[in-house]
Order: sequence, then C-alpha cells, then structure tokens
Amino acid sequence: MLQILQSLRDGETQLVDIPCPQLRPGALLIRTQRTLISAGTERMLQEFGKAGWIGKARQQPDKVRQVLDKIKTDGLFATLDAVFDKLDEPLPLGYCHVGEVLEVGRGVTGFEPGDRVLSNGPHAEIVCVPQNLCAHIPDGVSDDAAAFGVLGSIALQGIRLLQPTLGECVLVSGLGLIGLLAVQLLKAHGARVIGADFNAARLEQARRYGAETIQLGRDDLEARCAAFSRGRGIDAVLITAATKSDEPVHQAATVCRKRGRIVLTGAVGLHLSRDDFYKKELSFQVSCSYGPGRYDPAYEDRGEDYPAAFVRWTEQRNFEAVLDMLADGRIETESLISHRFGFDQALAAYELIGSPQPSLGVVLNYGDSDAAALRRSTIPFPRAATKLSGGERVKPVVAFIGAGGFANRMLLPAFKKHGAELRWVATRSGVSGVHAARKFGIAHATTDLDEVFDDPSVNTVVIATRHDSHADFVCRALAAGKHVFVEKPLALNRSELDAIREALATASRGSFAPLVMVGFNRRFAPHIQTIAPLLKTVVEPKTFVMTVNAGDIPADHWVHHPEQGGGRIIGEGCHFIDLLRYLCGHPIVQIQATRLGGRVPGVVRDDKLTCTLQFADGSFGTVHYLANGHRSVSKERLEIFAAGRVLQLDNFRRLTGYGWAKFRAQNLWKQDKGHDAEVQAFLTAIRAGQPSPIAWDELAEATCVTCDVVTAAETSQTIRYTPDESGRIDHNTEHRDPPPMKKSA
Repeated sequence: MLQILQSLRDGETQLVDIPCPQLRPGALLIRTQRTLISAGTERMLQEFGKAGWIGKARQQPDKVRQVLDKIKTDGLFATLDAVFDKLDEPLPLGYCHVGEVLEVGRGVTGFEPGDRVLSNGPHAEIVCVPQNLCAHIPDGVSDDAAAFGVLGSIALQGIRLLQPTLGECVLVSGLGLIGLLAVQLLKAHGARVIGADFNAARLEQARRYGAETIQLGRDDLEARCAAFSRGRGIDAVLITAATKSDEPVHQAATVCRKRGRIVLTGAVGLHLSRDDFYKKELSFQVSCSYGPGRYDPAYEDRGEDYPAAFVRWTEQRNFEAVLDMLADGRIETESLISHRFGFDQALAAYELIGSPQPSLGVVLNYGDSDAAALRRSTIPFPRAATKLSGGERVKPVVAFIGAGGFANRMLLPAFKKHGAELRWVATRSGVSGVHAARKFGIAHATTDLDEVFDDPSVNTVVIATRHDSHADFVCRALAAGKHVFVEKPLALNRSELDAIREALATASRGSFAPLVMVGFNRRFAPHIQTIAPLLKTVVEPKTFVMTVNAGDIPADHWVHHPEQGGGRIIGEGCHFIDLLRYLCGHPIVQIQATRLGGRVPGVVRDDKLTCTLQFADGSFGTVHYLANGHRSVSKERLEIFAAGRVLQLDNFRRLTGYGWAKFRAQNLWKQDKGHDAEVQAFLTAIRAGQPSPIAWDELAEATCVTCDVVTAAETSQTIRYTPDESGRIDHNTEHRDPPPMKKSA
C-alpha cells in the first residue's frame, strides 16, 4: 500500500510503498476513500523542511535552547547525531480522512466492518486509527463532504471556546478552509459574522455564506468593524490565520469591545501587548485542535472516553456534530474544493499547494483498489546474503522488532557496523520499518510478527518496543529457537520474569543454547571498563553514589502507565542498579528506598526516588533517580569512594581519579555510554558460541531488585534476600521488614 511521507531534513514529499499497518486493540483498520490536504498545515511543514539550518532554528527557538542545553551536557557530536537522526525520520502527512472499516480491534464498540467513517488518519491507502478518533458518516453525506469534517471540528472547537450568543458580532480573521467553515458554523449558530482576509476570492466565498467582509491591506479594519458592530465593538474574534506576524492578535484586540473574547485556532505570532488587553479586560485563549481528548493518551490511545455528563463535547463528539450539520445542509463544502487528484497523483497535488497557483480544498480520491491486495504486510528490499567470515561458527542473522528513535540512532547502526545480517524489521505502522530498511539495508520490512518468528534463517531477535511487550516477545523468540537482545527492561514484574525464566529453561533443554541479553549498555562504556579493573585492586568494601538528573516526562506519558511502561524506575532505573551490581561484583542482599513525599496534583512522585543497595561484601550504593532537576545539568554522575581513593564519572564524558597511583583522568570528545561495545560483545558471543556477555543470573537479579525497589518505596519496607542452603543469594526469595514505627507525639 502507498502512503505520503515527508522529510523534515529537506522537505521532500514522497509516495512510499509500506506494509499495511497492524490492527491493534481499541482501533479500526480503515480502507481509505478520500483525504483532504490541509493546505495551511501541510504547506507549513513543507516550508520548514525546505528551510536551511538557520531557517529551521528561527522557526523553533525552544528546540534551539534544548539543543544548546544538550551540547553542554552530552557534547557537540552526540547532540548533532541526535538532531540529524530526528530530522531524518519520515513524517506521515495528513489528518482529514474518510474510509470504510475493514476490521475492528479487540475492545472496540460501536463500529463494524463496512461502516463509513471519518477519522484523523494520514494520507495512506489503509490506516489504523483509535476508535475515539473516528465517527460514523451519515448516509446523506458524500465522501468529499465528509473529508472536511476534521477541519470543521477544529473550527467548531474554537467557536465553543468563543461562546458566541445569538446575535453577537463575531470577526473571523483569516478565511482559509477553517475560517470559511467557521463562518458557516457561526451563521448557523445565529451570530452576525464579518470575515477578514487579503485574498479577494476567499472574501467573495465568505460573502456567499452570508458574512460581511474586510479586505486587509485595502479596507479600514477598525472603521468597518465599528460600523458592523454599531459602534459597540466586536463581541468576539476567532483567529484562523496562519502567519508569523503578531498583527492578527493586535488587530483583534483593537476591534474588540471591552471584555471581548479572542480565541486562536490558527498559528500566528504571539508577542502580546499588555496595553492591548489591559484597558479592555480582554480574554484570550488558544484552542487545541479538535477538542477535549486531544493529545490525551488515555482518551486517544487507550479509548477511555470522558463522561458526556461532564465533558459534553469531546473531539469525537465534535466530529459527529460537524457531520450532522453536513447532513442537514447547514455546512456546504463543494465550493471549498478547488482541485481533485487521484491518489497516484498526490505528489502533483503537493507541488500545487507549494506553488503560487491559487488553491483551497485539495481532495485526494483513492479509487477502488482491491483491499486484499493492499493488505500486504511485508515489503522486500533485495539484498545479497552475506557469508560466514573467518573464525565465525555462526553468522548472526537478525530481525528487529521496533524501529523507533533509539533503535535507529543506537542499535541498528551498531548491529550493521559489527557485521550482522539484517534480515527483518517489524513495526506496528510500517512507516518506521521501511525507513529503517532503506537506511540500514534490511532485507524485509513487515508489520506481521509471525514472519519474523517463523523464519528459520533468523537466529537472533532484537526487541526495541514499548516495555509492556518485552516479556511476551522474549518468550516468543525463545520458543522459536532464537537468541534475544531486548532493550531494558527485561520484564515489568516478577510474574513476567518467571515466564521468561521458564521459556529460557525450556529452550535450553535441547542442543541449542539461546542467549538472552538485556541492553544494560553502561557496563560496556569505556569509562566503566577503566573503573572496573581499578576497583578489583581494592579489597575492602566500597561506596557508590549514582545521581541521575533524569528530566521531567509529562504525567500522561505512556512510560508512567503501570501496564504500558511500568514507571521510570522499572524502565530506566534498572540501568543504574545493574551498573552498581557490575562494579561491585557481589550480589545485592538488602534494599531500602524512599520517594518524593506529598501529593501535588499533576506531579509524578515515582520518578523522584532514592534507593540504597547493600552488597554481600559489605559495600553499599545509593541511586538518586530524580526527575525534578534542570536539564542543563549533567544527566548522570557516578562517584565511588574506596580505601581513601575516589573516582568521579561525569555524564560518560569525563572520568577523574583521586588517590590512584596510576590513574588521574580519562576524557572523551564524544559521550560514549557503551551501546556500540555492548552490541559487539553480544554478536561476538553468538559467532563464537560463547555465553551471553551478561550472565542470566545477573539479568534476573537486576530485574527482581528493580521491582523490589518500587515496592520498598511504596511501602517503606526494608527488603532482604535470603541465601539458599548452598549460600547462593536467591533474589526470588525475599524477606520484608515492616516499616519503622512512627513516634507518638
């Protein structure tokens, strides 16, 4: 199937063959009939991509500040790599979509195959969209008309925030598609409407919809608005323009009456003048897309609807309201369509909107292609098979599951560099998989995981997906007789770890001994490989202090969700527990933990935590995992105190020793956290038939201890691990001391 993608690096728009997206729970698989190009948004993306580095920086000053902060902490080269990789990711275009439901995912209610639906899906022949971002299209509404439903919802949400009453005077500033739809919605609402724009053709269109008009740059805006409002001033202004200028907001404030309202749905300059707003006590609000629920993962991704009694107009219900008005004839869209293209001519459509030639609504017609043919799940990229090199017993033939930013930036380059044969990349949507296949020479991109696990030529699976899928994919890979490299965490809880342990034991009973490796890369960093032999010269117990300035992640991010991400301690804190365990060289025998106190609304406490680890040799280590620091401070700092000597590691760039006879400092030009060396060690073990670079017992220990740190922080208990009869520490066997008694007053 084909999909429109754009490069943010150079602005190039491509029609790309990608695998059909995988149907997921709570979503609909939809065969596309029509999509509408949102000229304002999509032209803006084109212009951003085509801009040079200075132009990109000027358009996103906030991102520039983030880059400068990252340079301070991570170094120039690591920062440039991250920026280039981000700009290299293909961007799916489009969000005004009409199609027919092919299949519904588990848990979906209210939709069936064959339904005609509006969604915010991209320009692609088949899309997978969560159910709360879809709405039924009434029988009387054509596909062409329904394609305007999403833009109509953007206009409608702005109007809902504007709260016009019957007979009020409303100015619509900017008469593009959203502005012209807003004119019609406001007229249907009983408002008196006046529209302002530079374009004479669009002003004529607004007049046909019953609005009075002002041609900017020619007419006197203030005088016309004063006359229109009978000298009282405009009651409310809806800004739907797209410009970098601050003038639309200034003009809106100028023509408003005292205590007037201004709502912004477009994208304009926002250097507001206090004087404009102060004297009139004006209100100003920015409207968020289609309405309540937008950008809320619980609503959009997990399908958790808001009760209508409390949130009457969600984004889905706004979709429905616009479709109802289309069905009643209160919104007319035929005159908004300036051009129609077949989907195979989509690139010509983008050339049109990027040219000086006038255009308004550009509709793409997808025709009647066979849905079964479009649902191809695998795209081949022919590559010559590689042969065994000298000294290799086994050639690593690798399949990647997941091709997000981390896999593209760190793992895939390392696996390719060290000679693995990259046979498959499997992703949910297909877009990132095709990008990775092209970039790294992978033979097949697919959305069908069975293809990966059933291929007998694949002997290694790399798992780089969301945390909640890790344990299941590890078990499937082991059952299929594959080696496994899984990004941390190995598991979200002890029950998942038990399932992996059982799968590994079952897979190891035959002649094949699968390797399981977790992405604990910091063990392999050059600085850590310098520290480890120094510490082996010290006999007495050591003290480790690991401080992680983790940075804030919004409370609604999936990583905080207990079932999807498991929280940041499970997802990332395991790195530092494993690192201290490796450097100490002895099992962990006791843990204590505490987290941020109090309950501040919207503040996550679980990622502001300190844990203390007691080791079997008497050493102890403290991990401070803190998400409430400043991003310009180094993310990771390790200090080690041992026998009158100290080692300080700053952000895996600078290592300084105090009191060591033969070591003072080791500095790197570029931050190195060990990703490359980690992959090299794993592939070397496969080739030589050696054990995993990290022993299974240590992987399991780090996972058990990390889970217990979360429990200890929640319960204020001390957790100790009991040796078995042979004296071996079994981290499946724990003893929990009760929390300390509170002293009475």
